[in-house]
Amino acid sequence: MTSLLFVCTGNATRSVIAGALARAARPDWDVVTAGTFVVEGMPIGWRTRGALTELGIEAPGHRSTQLTRAHLDAADVVIVQEYQHVGYVRRNHPEAAPRTATLKRLVRDLADDGEPLATRLAALGLASVELEPDWEDVVDPGGGEVEDYVACARELTALMRDVIPRLGARVPSP
Repeated sequence: MTSLLFVCTGNATRSVIAGALARAARPDWDVVTAGTFVVEGMPIGWRTRGALTELGIEAPGHRSTQLTRAHLDAADVVIVQEYQHVGYVRRNHPEAAPRTATLKRLVRDLADDGEPLATRLAALGLASVELEPDWEDVVDPGGGEVEDYVACARELTALMRDVIPRLGARVPSP
């Protein structure tokens, strides 16, 4: 079974939405979400819930979770939302760096050539690839209006629609 770990800062919006999209695409995969700086156990806020509703998906029972080594050890690929999250993993969990990339980098660079996922990730040199903050981030809508959360959700939907087939499935249309 493929194991995906989605990471953002607070595990409150971006990783939650990306994880919900992945679960909808492949309920047979193990999909986990976590954050690098979390208030442990917080439920989804109303703005994130509104964005999920806009997409027609849910994240039932979600509670924010701090990223741990156990999460990273279990993941086939760690998909983060900002280049700074890659830096966090490189500094604190270097053993997971070869499997950690921003969602946008995976959309741009992950081959879809039939090779095993681990082989395709290794070819990207993720542990040392130069991070590019000008384009790699999915901007955090935190503190914004509902429309900002919905815009983030739509961006994530488009990105996930592109990357999930490379991982092995199609993201359903909302």
